[in-house]
This record gives sequence, structure tokens and C-alpha cells, in this order.
Amino acid sequence: MLLKNKNAVIYGAGGSIGGAVARAFARHGATVHLTGYHAASLQKVADDITAQGGKATIALVDALDERAVNDHINLISQSGTIDISFNAIGVKDTQNVPLTEMTLDDFIRPVNIAMETQFITACAAGRVMMRQQSGVILSITATPGAIGYPLVGGFGPACCAIEGFSRDLAVELGPYNVRVINIRSAGSPDSRPFRDALASMPEFASAFIRKLEEDTMLKKLPMMEDIANTATFLASDMAGKITGVTVDVTAGTTNGLNYKTPYIPFSHPQ
Repeated sequence: MLLKNKNAVIYGAGGSIGGAVARAFARHGATVHLTGYHAASLQKVADDITAQGGKATIALVDALDERAVNDHINLISQSGTIDISFNAIGVKDTQNVPLTEMTLDDFIRPVNIAMETQFITACAAGRVMMRQQSGVILSITATPGAIGYPLVGGFGPACCAIEGFSRDLAVELGPYNVRVINIRSAGSPDSRPFRDALASMPEFASAFIRKLEEDTMLKKLPMMEDIANTATFLASDMAGKITGVTVDVTAGTTNGLNYKTPYIPFSHPQ
């Protein structure tokens, strides 16, 4: 078990990615402390974990409330270490509107939310981890964090801001043996937003997913399991010398849009 006897705090644990990562952490031995707005979604994740023999607690914590986050972190640290912090809350972004037609409120909202919640949760964990002289702080972004991408509104700048904050925090916390890493995804077709889109507008969503797949080098998108496995590895001692970077799990998208490279069956010349 890669995370045996570790304590992990997960913000947005009732969401698709937060829940997937929580389940993966628990499978690998961590006790996961699930936080979010909605008790029902948190309880569902906790029930899944305990049914598989894992350990989970739930708490209604607003990841934009500095006092609530600090109180929760300090409560957990009274009885153990804070080994992993992962923030996967939504940033209420508006997309599919050109920047020149977008309102300032819609543009700036995801940037403000992203920066506020990352600062609050990462610094709360960082203060405890500095005293411990150990710990891992994880965040997650998407393809627009690395390349220009149209019609993503403030989500693209928010991703860039998260990645920059992660690097800077890693520099400051490194001397205390605390690692800070960001994960960049390309979007997972089995996540809730994609599933909802496929249910409500199947033709459009299917075409959109195919376009995203064509943009990748591998011609397929990362699933939630891929993101969760990456997070588990990065949180483990096996990744003990990885910090201050964004680990790209976009199937190659951010190293070059690959939509012009078709799949051609390989035939070795005789």
C-alpha cells in the first residue's frame, strides 16, 4: 500500500475527481478526510470507501472560508499528521463565450475562486506540514494551463494561476521537506460534467469528446482512474523527489495539438 498510515484531506471530495482520488488514496491505505458543501455526496464517497475496508471521515467545510479550513486542519492534526492535501473544488467558470463578449464578473470569478481556495487550503496544510517536516500538497488544472485555448473564459487564466502558485509554494516549502505538485488533466469522459452533457445533449457532447480525443497524441483522454492513480503516486514516497512541477496527464495535448495526425495501422515492410 503506497499510502499506508497517511492522512489525506480532500476538498471537493463529493465531486467526480475529488471522489475518485479519495477512493484511490483509501485503497492504498490512507485515512481520507472528505470535505465539501453537500453531506449526501460526501457520505456516498465515504460509504464506498468503508465498504471496501477503507477509512474515511466527512466534514462540511467551505474551502473558501479560511477560519473553517484552519479549524478543520488543526482538529485533524491534534490526533495525527496531515500528510496530503488535495483541492479539487469547482471554480464556477463560464465557458463557450468569446472573451470580447464576456462580462467581467464571469471572467474574473474562476480566477478569484481558484486563487482564494488554493491559498487558503494549501497554506493551512503547509503550516502544519512545516512543523512536521513532511507532507504533500496537490492541486489540479487542465489543458488551458499550458496552451492557448479558445472559449474557456477565465478558466484558462485560473489554471495558469494555480500552476504558478503551486511552483512558488513548492520553492518556499521545499526546505521543510514539503512537496507541492500540480496535476494537469485534459478532461475525463467519465467525470460528472461529461456524463451530464452526454445525457442531456448526446450528439453535441459525443462530437466534442471526439474533438478532444483528436487533439491528443494518444487519441484518447485520461479517465478519472488515470488522474487518481497519478495523484496516488505523487502523494507517495515513491515520488519523494518530485516537487515544484506540473505533471501533465493530458495524453500529450499540451505538447502539441495533434488533430492533424491520423491513426494509420502499422505495417512493417517485408
